[in-house]
Amino acid sequence: MEYHIEGNPDYGQLTVSLSPGESFLAEAGSMAYMSEGTKLKSRLVGGFLKALIRKIVGGESLFVGEYSHPEGGAATFSPNRPGTILQRTMTGEPFILTAGSFMAATDGVTLNTRFGGLKALFSGEGAFIVEAGGNGELFFNSYGAIIEKEVDGALVVDTGHVVAWESSLDYNVTSVGGVKSTLFSGEGLVLNFSGTGKVYLQTRTLGGMARWLTPFSR
Repeated sequence: MEYHIEGNPDYGQLTVSLSPGESFLAEAGSMAYMSEGTKLKSRLVGGFLKALIRKIVGGESLFVGEYSHPEGGAATFSPNRPGTILQRTMTGEPFILTAGSFMAATDGVTLNTRFGGLKALFSGEGAFIVEAGGNGELFFNSYGAIIEKEVDGALVVDTGHVVAWESSLDYNVTSVGGVKSTLFSGEGLVLNFSGTGKVYLQTRTLGGMARWLTPFSR
């Protein structure tokens, strides 16, 4: 399979070229256009129970689309929010995605849902995170541009700006300061990363955009 990403960092779009016999998984509703003769069927990744958990608490669709072409063809996908699309080659090591960040993957990539802790319920990212594994190509997306930060020690990040991180990093969810600071500073909970590894951050947040738009919707 060959792939091409264009439109980054503002409006990323992914095109994949499939050989006969290859299949590709993409988030439901993300297909923009495809070659005539491309086959599409809905598929539950990881079985019904895991897919249902991802839908209810992880922000991901219950089904993904499985695309194939008997003679070889291409399909193009656009995420449901404007921003950057990134690719990662999976070689067995887990990779953590926040809710709604998964976009697409080749058939050998697995998706599992993990509980992020009680404080994650109030973090704005949901109580659960998605752990990708297996082997193949993984594609994920952000809202806004993506900043890649190499952590060697510690890093504190607002939860709304976190897209994904490498499993070599430890993390916990805490408040910025005391109760007063949390309630009135405009900053809620943060993720404290420690260890060595890479964190992917988005330059904009959907929560921030929603709050900015609220006065204009009255």
